[in-house]
Amino acid sequence: MLQCPNCQSSENVKSGIIKDRQRYRCKSCNYHFTVQKMGKKIDSYYVNKALQLYLEGLSYREIERLLGVSHVSVMNWVKKYKIKRPYNSTYHPTYKILNATEIKVFFSNPENMSGAGVVVTELGDKYMLIKWERFRD
Repeated sequence: MLQCPNCQSSENVKSGIIKDRQRYRCKSCNYHFTVQKMGKKIDSYYVNKALQLYLEGLSYREIERLLGVSHVSVMNWVKKYKIKRPYNSTYHPTYKILNATEIKVFFSNPENMSGAGVVVTELGDKYMLIKWERFRD
């Protein structure tokens, strides 16, 4: 049941339409109100993953391509949670999307493990491998 935002009464009647949204009038206090539009909510998993990828050094557009979430949404989350990316110009991240068997093959090669930091994170049914390598002088 709808409740009046003014007096919390549930005695309401329809009272017209404005901008394709139904208006109501409370019988108790004669207050007119509109039901709030339900927004599209993104799962918190994607918010956390997007912020994590941002901190790992990926651009907004790269995050958009990987997660399927708008780069503008990612920018808004970074602003909302006041995330600051640490700046270090001597390292740059590269990333790969791998499945479980490809991860196993990657880690079995010792050359892939030297000279860089590696982080593996879940990305749906696959895994993202983020590797930091030093810029060569």
